[in-house]
Amino acid sequence: MSVFNINQCPVCGNNNFKPFITCTDFFVSGEQFEIKECTGCGFKFTANAKNEETIGRYYQSEEYISHSNTSKGLVNSVYHRVRNYMLGRKYRLVEKAKSTKAGHILDVGAGTGFFLNEMKKHGWQVAGTEKSADARAFAKKEFGLEMDEPEQLFSFEKESFDAITLWHVLEHIHRPDENMEAFSRLLKPEGKLIIAVPNPTSYDARHYKQYWAAWDVPRHLWHFGPGQMKLFGEKHGFRLKSLHTMPFDSFYVSLLSEKYKKSILPLFKGLMHGKISWLKSLEDKKRCSSVIYIFEK
Repeated sequence: MSVFNINQCPVCGNNNFKPFITCTDFFVSGEQFEIKECTGCGFKFTANAKNEETIGRYYQSEEYISHSNTSKGLVNSVYHRVRNYMLGRKYRLVEKAKSTKAGHILDVGAGTGFFLNEMKKHGWQVAGTEKSADARAFAKKEFGLEMDEPEQLFSFEKESFDAITLWHVLEHIHRPDENMEAFSRLLKPEGKLIIAVPNPTSYDARHYKQYWAAWDVPRHLWHFGPGQMKLFGEKHGFRLKSLHTMPFDSFYVSLLSEKYKKSILPLFKGLMHGKISWLKSLEDKKRCSSVIYIFEK
């Protein structure tokens, strides 16, 4: 009974689903996983993923770069270069959302701690949760960060954070409703909840179909489009204040998708389709490969 059964749509509560697409785990196992679509709101989820106790082995790869610091290979090297730029952009985004120069921030699924270290350097009080013991150890060794296991989320003091961030984390969480309720409890009245997730309605998702790297089955359980993300926030008492693009994801995801397809000229094709995706996001932020949603209570 290691399968994670989903009987009700977490966005609209509907319990009627239809097959959408079948994808391969290109990172670790080579197994195939079905993605289903809610007939009510169009929300998509990985149907035959593993539960919290057994999914850990699907993260056990050096190539899973949010939990490692490897820069081996072209795609990983590009990822790390872009990450250094994005750290500053994320910091500025948080401060603009909060209209303040410092505060108390919680990063959920903090990985190896690079973002929290950036916030700490700018005077913020920081806290983080992270499931991977290796990632927590890296953050402690490199940055002196004492991060907690995920269950600590439910023990923090009420209204103790000015901002809570999830950078490509919500799609991994087995209990999204419980987590959203916790975020509401933990945020101060003027606090901001900032969530970044891949966008299955983007140009690159539609182009690459089952090879789209951001399906990332079975690690990604949930696949939020902009409409479903707004509804999910409202369900838990949040109002969508603004959304922002993650333009580099268009290129990174396209490059990785070309790798999965074993394409001829993957670098050229990845950059070309990444540029198309980026250009389309300039017309409409909701078409970007990844979208950042800023919510307030």
